[in-house]
Amino acid sequence: MEKILQLYTRPFFLLGQYIVLLLQVFTIPDKWKVFFKQLIKEIYKLGVDSLGIVWIISIFIGAVMAIQIQLNLTNPIMPQYILGLTTRDTLLLEFSSTIMCIILAGKVGSNIASEIGTMRITEQIDALNIMGVNSANYLILPKVVGLMLFTPVLVVFSMFFGIMGGYCIAIFTDLVSLSQWEYGIQSYFKEFYVWYSIIKSVIFAFLISTIASYHGYYAKGGALDVGKASTKSVVVSSIYILLMDVVLTKLLLQ
Repeated sequence: MEKILQLYTRPFFLLGQYIVLLLQVFTIPDKWKVFFKQLIKEIYKLGVDSLGIVWIISIFIGAVMAIQIQLNLTNPIMPQYILGLTTRDTLLLEFSSTIMCIILAGKVGSNIASEIGTMRITEQIDALNIMGVNSANYLILPKVVGLMLFTPVLVVFSMFFGIMGGYCIAIFTDLVSLSQWEYGIQSYFKEFYVWYSIIKSVIFAFLISTIASYHGYYAKGGALDVGKASTKSVVVSSIYILLMDVVLTKLLLQ
């Protein structure tokens, strides 16, 4: 009976623990100079270092997407420019925001969880608390703010390179003419789709950074447990990203 009770109450305990951590994180930093110094480091480490994987994946996905869409456009009545239009809207609406953020959850989220988890099991966080430092604010706030600031930049880069991937298909293959591709990516363009992806990316960045920080901050045990916390943070972040994707799509597009 006690185990069943714990099974039902544990989600509420974890949620409460997460909220308490956020209340500790989102306080005024003791020293703004130190905060901004940490913020620049985190933007570079979590954001700028992710540019490589973003542009590589986006180019290939854009190219593959263009090929697959063209192979399914077997109706002769369908104009060729639909290829560029469909590829563009798919990149803007879903891939460059949601899928790219899930990839970032694996790269950035695991990095955050393992870094903070290692500090926890080596008692560095305890040392900060003993010295009177708000360890949650000092360690986590720069990561959250830095990722939320730079993720929209990554999303815009992903959009650009994804379209460039499809552009390469138009240049180097005969699946679609270059003029039809260019006409397609310009046709019926809705500026809000870009803002929609940026809004989603900011919220997803918040989820990635806070969930990863939570699992790292409350890690216990040894090196093996840090790995488990890192893996769990990626899984949980991905689930909540997909959940919020549904909610935001319903709120923003309808």
